[in-house]
Amino acid sequence: MALRSVFNATVTLAGINVPVKLFTATESKRISFKQVHATDGAPIEHRRIDPETGETVPYSDVVKGYEVGDDEYVELTKDEVKAAAGERTKAIPIEDFVDADAIAPEYFDKTYYLGAREGGEEAYLVLQEALERTGRAGIGRMTFHDREYLVAVRALDQVLGLHTMRFGDEVVDPSDVDVSRPEKGPSKREIDMAGALVDSLGDDWAPEKQPDEYRDRVLKLVEAKASGQTIVQEQADEPGESSDLLAALEASIKGSKKK
Repeated sequence: MALRSVFNATVTLAGINVPVKLFTATESKRISFKQVHATDGAPIEHRRIDPETGETVPYSDVVKGYEVGDDEYVELTKDEVKAAAGERTKAIPIEDFVDADAIAPEYFDKTYYLGAREGGEEAYLVLQEALERTGRAGIGRMTFHDREYLVAVRALDQVLGLHTMRFGDEVVDPSDVDVSRPEKGPSKREIDMAGALVDSLGDDWAPEKQPDEYRDRVLKLVEAKASGQTIVQEQADEPGESSDLLAALEASIKGSKKK
């Protein structure tokens, strides 16, 4: 089934225009639940209630508010929010080209594929080939759904890809994480054996080898309950803790070799 584009834009760099269309590169298949009343199975309704009057508020009377103090809000209209996104509604100006592999994964948010729009096929291929050969990504900005995004454009397996990104102040500094350190660090032998274990379990990345087992189990559970079966949940055993790290590493390496 052919993908439908979600947005038309133009990547711009140094006077060159590359007209593109965006396609969503991912599709969520996560299990979604509805809230229902346990006594009769009726779906629960969520309504907009004014806490001061207890009355239901129609959607047409709802505006966006930014909290500036305790129960104090500055109201913004849709037009005001839209204006804050800037005037570059269709252009994706590239500001810098950086080493694509140097971008830490925590900065990536959502991925889109870029297709060439009519008349832009040649410019598209030139940009795709240039980014693939240099291993670089173009960093720019895009206005989408009345919001400005930081984006990275790079070559992805014969097509151009676009990642929306988190801004620098949105990523937590890892030095703020409380990581407990043992008084005595691991020995060289333990580190070498851990490296050997990692190497012994090495394989090529193949996403189809790790299916969503949770989703499959939930769907089987739903099917069973819908057919009137009684479900007995088994309690999984907690993995035991090993006090001898070296012995545990040796056992793991032996087990991986047998496999």
